[in-house]
Amino acid sequence: MAFAVQGDGVRNTDMGFNHSGEPQPVLTTITSNSNGTHWSKLEAKSWIAFLFMGTCLLYCARVTLPICVAAMAEQFEWDKKQSGIVLGSFFWGYCLTQILGGYISDRLGGDKILLLSTAAWGSVITLTPLIAYCSSAPLVVLTISRFLMGLLQGVYYPSLASLLSNKVRDSERGFTSSAVFTGAQVGTLLIGAVGSVLLDMYGWGSVFFLSGLFSILWAYCMWKYLLKGKDQIISLESLGNSLVNSKNNKVPWRKLFRSAPVWAVIVAHVCLGGSFFCLLSWMPTFFHDLFPESKGWVFNVVPWALAVPCSLFGGLLSDHLIRLGFDNAKVRKLMQVIAMGVSSIFTKLLCYSGSYYQALLFISATFGLQTFSHSGVSVNVQDLAPSCAGSLFGIMNTGGALVGVALVYFAGYLIETSGSWPSVFNLISIVNTFGLSVFVIFGQAIRVDI
Repeated sequence: MAFAVQGDGVRNTDMGFNHSGEPQPVLTTITSNSNGTHWSKLEAKSWIAFLFMGTCLLYCARVTLPICVAAMAEQFEWDKKQSGIVLGSFFWGYCLTQILGGYISDRLGGDKILLLSTAAWGSVITLTPLIAYCSSAPLVVLTISRFLMGLLQGVYYPSLASLLSNKVRDSERGFTSSAVFTGAQVGTLLIGAVGSVLLDMYGWGSVFFLSGLFSILWAYCMWKYLLKGKDQIISLESLGNSLVNSKNNKVPWRKLFRSAPVWAVIVAHVCLGGSFFCLLSWMPTFFHDLFPESKGWVFNVVPWALAVPCSLFGGLLSDHLIRLGFDNAKVRKLMQVIAMGVSSIFTKLLCYSGSYYQALLFISATFGLQTFSHSGVSVNVQDLAPSCAGSLFGIMNTGGALVGVALVYFAGYLIETSGSWPSVFNLISIVNTFGLSVFVIFGQAIRVDI
């Protein structure tokens, strides 16, 4: 029996079947803006392309500060610890809205949350340079701005997980997730190339303006063309109704947290997310310090140019192996071994890089291989709990953000006090190895939310 909660609180029942052909219960949650059907092929193409662009802009906005932080530190006379405070403040905001964003998305619709959050963070990043230039305390202003960015962007991935869980078929989740999440690498690639040029020509404020204005434009186009100009204002009344209706369809937290596979996917995602954020935040500073003659448009572009085909290949490979009959859990684990195990080898090799080109090769391989997680733990959460994928993904991302805060701060401390970049890379490798070990031992792809 399956329970589908519609916007009016009505429950529908359905029957699913496992691989052996025996009936098993299936639980699906339908958001209030959804009719419970999967996207048609035409709809899927439109939404995937548009969500890809949204993820692209998400990372354009997110990576703007790491690209500009060295120039800003020189202008405002920050040391490494102060730069770390500004960079790390993003994650304090990022971890606060993950669970709430996913929970509301599971009930009101991920598309609404995506629209509103993008418009909001686009406005914040656009206004940031104007306020910072006029302020007598730019460190405080930029720390608050970065915190608000994290707060508003924190709902994006949980909302995306909720939307894809309801609208994408199981056999297409690997490639769909990889294609949409590849926007992260493309966005970082674009802002790395264009942002570096703008930074050199017009200053760091121009990079902020570019990211913010395009984010606002994306939100408008989503409202105009995909949502057909429908009212997307989330009122207090709609929030209250969603909470009332949720009493008949509560998230089975107790059952989820008693499940070893759920903890395995959480731990793996937290470890990879935290180490990725740390590496992403400090990569420009690493090249700036160790290879001062290197061009920003090179090291801000090459890693992401490699990551894009890696992500798409991982999604295609994942879905192909599942269609051939390989066990879902084994496929997810294989993707994660590549994402966390093999990538950690190249992260550790950064400790021994003797030239700029070696360092560029190793960092590119690290980020490229990490994208295989898009068809690993990022999809596994939908395997385990499709009825509350947004809420569970919010928990995972909250943990990743908290670890990201700790690692970014700690890395700044290590660099400032010892000047040891190898100690940072060793730390990242250890964190990834631990998360991967837990996932390989306890990870599964069996539904646990019923």
